[in-house]
Amino acid sequence: MKKYFPVYVRVPLVLALFFMAIEYFVDSGDSPAFIKYPIISVILLLFILLQIAFELIYEATNNILNELLTEEQRKQKEIEESQSFTEKAFYKNWMQKLTRTRSIEDEKELLLAHDYDGIKELDNVLPPWWVYLFYACILFGVVYLVKFEIMGAPNQEMELQNEMAQAKIEVAEYMKTAPDMMDEKSVILLTDATTLAEGKAIYTTNCVACHRADAGGQIGPNLTDDKWILGGGIKNLFHTITNGGRDDKGMIAWKGNLKPKEIQKVACYIISLKGSNPLEPKPPEGEVWVDTVAK
Repeated sequence: MKKYFPVYVRVPLVLALFFMAIEYFVDSGDSPAFIKYPIISVILLLFILLQIAFELIYEATNNILNELLTEEQRKQKEIEESQSFTEKAFYKNWMQKLTRTRSIEDEKELLLAHDYDGIKELDNVLPPWWVYLFYACILFGVVYLVKFEIMGAPNQEMELQNEMAQAKIEVAEYMKTAPDMMDEKSVILLTDATTLAEGKAIYTTNCVACHRADAGGQIGPNLTDDKWILGGGIKNLFHTITNGGRDDKGMIAWKGNLKPKEIQKVACYIISLKGSNPLEPKPPEGEVWVDTVAK
């Protein structure tokens, strides 16, 4: 073993396996276990010291045993250590059990009586590894037949459908508490009564001072006509409310005060006010905006 795995290979390899086992079994979230839990670092240090101590004890024990061997035993040991892995008795016995091969000298006993143009056939037995694999395949086939065809266990397609259904449930649960990731590219116009009512409440709280309660315009422009300074439609309006109006004289950016879903609702409410004809509205500003995408 020392010949194939010297100490400079054994120690790092065992340490790496121990480290990976700790990282696998210790739940430390996104951080490595040895960083989140300092005690892990202490354990790793102790493990390294134990490895070094074991290697020293192992080497000292071998030296003592070598001193106790006779000269003939030492030579025999050197011969065994100089052999390659395939020359070891363990390897040869193991391969013999797996293959049941016969030596070339025994081929005469295996020859069959017939030959074809001088080609002779040997009556070799099947290798045990092949026979055991064949039996294992039969056993697997029986278990598969009983489980899926007789007992009706879910197959791969059914498992996929079940996992997809479960994934939808988990996504729905996640979206209940997930951070709002809506932006001007993904926002859509909503016209249901609940959205418009909530949008009106947000408008009343934040927008009345500049645009009036009827959206006819005061400091800010009239929001009920068909002209827009920075473009109309849900996407342009969402962008304007989120990031603010024109530099130095436009509306402030509301992204620090309102959530994206709240901005969507108030934008939908403002769009619903088009053509509401407020009393004494502010003159139109900007240009007529036409939704080219809708066309």
